[in-house]
Amino acid sequence: MIVLGLILALLAGGALYLVLTEESTRYVLFGYTFELNHVEMFLAGAASAAVLTLGLWLLSSGSRRTARKHRRLRSAKAEASSRVARLEDEKRELERKLQREHAEREHAEHAERAEREHEPAAGDRLVARGSDNRH
Repeated sequence: MIVLGLILALLAGGALYLVLTEESTRYVLFGYTFELNHVEMFLAGAASAAVLTLGLWLLSSGSRRTARKHRRLRSAKAEASSRVARLEDEKRELERKLQREHAEREHAEHAERAEREHEPAAGDRLVARGSDNRH
C-alpha cells in the first residue's frame, strides 16, 4: 500500500510540475498535445488533487499498519524474552537446589562412613586398667 500511495503522490506531483512549467494552456504529454479550457483545467486539477489525496491516504494507512505490526512483533519478542528469563531463573534455582541436595547427601554419606570407621568391631572389647575379664 505504501508503494502504491507513493506512486500516486508522485503522479500528482508530476502533473503539478507539468502545469507550473508550461507557459500556455497547451500541454505535450507522451507525444500527445492537449489544449484545455478553464473547465477542463479545473477538472484536471481536481482529479490531480484527488489522486494526491488518495496517495497520501494510502501512504499513511500503510505506515500505520506497518507500525502496528512492528509494535505487535516487539511486544511478542519482549514477552518471549521475559518468558525465557523466567525459565532461566527457574533453571538456576533448580540447579542450586540440586547442588544443595547433592552436597547434603555427600555430607550425610561422609558422616555415616566416619561413624562406621569409629565404631568398634563386634569382637573388640574395652579394656580398662589392664584387666581383662576372661576366665
